[in-house]
Amino acid sequence: MTRILDKVKLIGPGILVAATGVGAGDLATGALTGSLLGVAILWAVIVGALFKYAMNEGLTRWQLATETTLLEGCFRYFGTIFLLAFLAYLILWTYFVSAALMSACGVVMHAILPVFGSPENDKWYWGILHSLVAVGLVFTGGYRLFEKVMTVCIGVMFVTVVLTAVAMQPNLLDVLSGIFWPTIPHADGQGTNWTIALLGGIGGTLTILCYGYWIREEGRVSLKDLPTCRIDLASGYLMTAIFGMAMVVIGSEIVIEKGASSKTIVVIAEKLQEVFGNFGTPMKWIFLVGAWGAVASSLLGVWQSVPYLFADVYESLAAKFCKRDCQSVNVRSWPYRLYLIAMAFIPILALSTNFKSLQKIYAICGALLIPLLAVVLLILGNSSRMIGRENRNPLWSNTLLGVALLFFSVAGLLALAEVFRVKPMTVK
Repeated sequence: MTRILDKVKLIGPGILVAATGVGAGDLATGALTGSLLGVAILWAVIVGALFKYAMNEGLTRWQLATETTLLEGCFRYFGTIFLLAFLAYLILWTYFVSAALMSACGVVMHAILPVFGSPENDKWYWGILHSLVAVGLVFTGGYRLFEKVMTVCIGVMFVTVVLTAVAMQPNLLDVLSGIFWPTIPHADGQGTNWTIALLGGIGGTLTILCYGYWIREEGRVSLKDLPTCRIDLASGYLMTAIFGMAMVVIGSEIVIEKGASSKTIVVIAEKLQEVFGNFGTPMKWIFLVGAWGAVASSLLGVWQSVPYLFADVYESLAAKFCKRDCQSVNVRSWPYRLYLIAMAFIPILALSTNFKSLQKIYAICGALLIPLLAVVLLILGNSSRMIGRENRNPLWSNTLLGVALLFFSVAGLLALAEVFRVKPMTVK
């Protein structure tokens, strides 16, 4: 038993990466893509996980080599303007993502336990209740309780969703072909866009930056911990990839209409009830419990991790303008707790309000974040002066980061074109 606990501790932050990075949007994106393109697109989930592994490995190597977070490194290298721009993005991202996570928890709980009457009431009250519970867990239990609760949630999520995919009995040869023989089905011209959505949509965006704070909580502070972190990250992104592929398999066996991500989860559960006949009701509930594990763990992970980023920015700016030493970021500092309270309550305003213009701004920021992170890691990770010659990005890291930069830049442009409904140019 002791050995098992030690192994779980070894991959603890990796589990947090998987649990936080997979939410309602990931479930819906995987299932919708599978419904449209089938299992031929399974390779895209693996490639997307590899891209994000490379980014997190580069972030981790930077932190262990320099004993500073990536945000601190950006502050030193790119200056105050970079941090202020990041802070603006962080606030915008927090507002909309927090509202979306509360909404998703409310919608899934309405399907499981509709106790507040209408779907709108359930979305409102269950969403707020999940937010309050998350704040309570973070305030009272700190990192350790958070880690234990997240481990249980990811276990529920992983087992139930994978079990559902296996129960669908997909064609094994088709699955293996989809993994090892990359193709993009045409699907009436939608194949490329959905493949891009799948590549970028599994495994989180801003929460990639939070891994550095979790390994500090585990006491990993030097380069001797890098091999452990690499194993940890590989475990987390392997779990993320398997989960994403399971959702593609589930989607490939049912017909799903494109819609809001949280409502799509409930639609999938209803479809499963139809597909499995006599076993439909048990399978529906198994999937709903797994979906709840996904959205609840994602909400808790965001509530615990994103305040680290605000506290980090605050400490860097305070050290510069107040002429004092930069304080270590921790869950008991007032900037961390202030941001946690704000993100738990202010986004409640968006649960019943539509801000289309601000949503466009958020979409632009989301389209730019991942390529920006790739650029930062390519610059800082290859700077002998900043990170040391022996700690620079290895060839495999530069290759993956370069390909990820190219891919996510194209994906970002396509996303912006979709937001503004820009029609592609044609040559006559």
